[in-house]
Amino acid sequence: MVAVRSGEECQLEVRSSLLDIDAREWDGLIGNDDQPFLRHAFLSALEESGSVRRELGWSPMPLVLRHAGVAIAAAPGYLKTNSHGEFVFDWAWADAYQRNGLAYYPKLLLAVPYSPIPGARLLVGDGPDAARRRQLIGQSLLALAQQTRLSSIHINFVSEADAAACACDPWLPRYDWQYHWNNPGYRDFDDFLGTLTSKKRKNILQERRQAHAHGFEITWQDAVDLEQSDLDQIHALYQSTFERKHNTAALSRACFSLLRERFGRQFHVCSARLGTRVIAAAVFFSSTTTLYGRYWGALDDFAGLHFELCYYQGIEYAIASGKRRIEPGAQGEHKIARGFLPTRTRSVHYIAHPQFRKAIRHALDEEAQGLRDYRAELDTKSPYRV
Repeated sequence: MVAVRSGEECQLEVRSSLLDIDAREWDGLIGNDDQPFLRHAFLSALEESGSVRRELGWSPMPLVLRHAGVAIAAAPGYLKTNSHGEFVFDWAWADAYQRNGLAYYPKLLLAVPYSPIPGARLLVGDGPDAARRRQLIGQSLLALAQQTRLSSIHINFVSEADAAACACDPWLPRYDWQYHWNNPGYRDFDDFLGTLTSKKRKNILQERRQAHAHGFEITWQDAVDLEQSDLDQIHALYQSTFERKHNTAALSRACFSLLRERFGRQFHVCSARLGTRVIAAAVFFSSTTTLYGRYWGALDDFAGLHFELCYYQGIEYAIASGKRRIEPGAQGEHKIARGFLPTRTRSVHYIAHPQFRKAIRHALDEEAQGLRDYRAELDTKSPYRV
């Protein structure tokens, strides 16, 4: 453990594993958000299963801010030696550092590994002093960077409250667009279809007919109801998606088992089967309000099946279970035609080098203008009737 002293008699503890932090203490700082991804049980599963480790560029570095010995804030931190698995791309910044003979890595990242899921990153609970706690841990992060000579701190997919706490210099704000589906209270899938233009409605119905024409049995199951043999097949499909793109699947098979054990009713699988054989599968997680699309895999490219399992089945499930939103992950302009609209996601960054901070701020201002123009273009593609 390393301790960094900051203002107001606070002390920032820097740990080397989430397993060194009491789970009740950590979870007590999350507040009312019941998404699984920030929970001690989820983040520790990534460590225990070897899905985050030094060899992959992820060294756990969770942070706890204490005042008079009491934990008042925390953050899921990782010391990174690359920029893989982050979904907020800073490769150009790292390249610029290298070309100028400077070390960009290691850097400090506050995020949920491999997960472009918006939410709190400065964990301060829901008390009346939450805003002040955010300011204190933000100040402590800057003190940590200065004392340890880190090149940078990156806080990805932050909540609005976190972004507001880091809205002034030397933090650099950044944003992007994801595509989310919102449920104003649809009765069923047909009710949702009725809000779309005729052309988009016909396209969706055609894709659904294509998917069901393959003759597969499509089922929803909570992970707790899956057999280990099912998880074997689903994980193999998940791996195959990455292998086709010449990439490495981050989550190990052991991680799937741990998440099934710990989040059996918040971990869901929509699968297409022939008998006991899983042909394709989409993996979801959920909170009280939101369904999160996470992973997809299939034995072959079956027409319409990806859209059916990942989007249309998800919409049906969200309506039936009263979810207000579906967040299917990063990128994918094709989602607009299927009812998912652009939604802003945010990150904040601290660059220690003053000249590079100035240059990156200018680049981000230009990027922001491009994103505003892009949003105007995306809005013309809405599938909804005016």
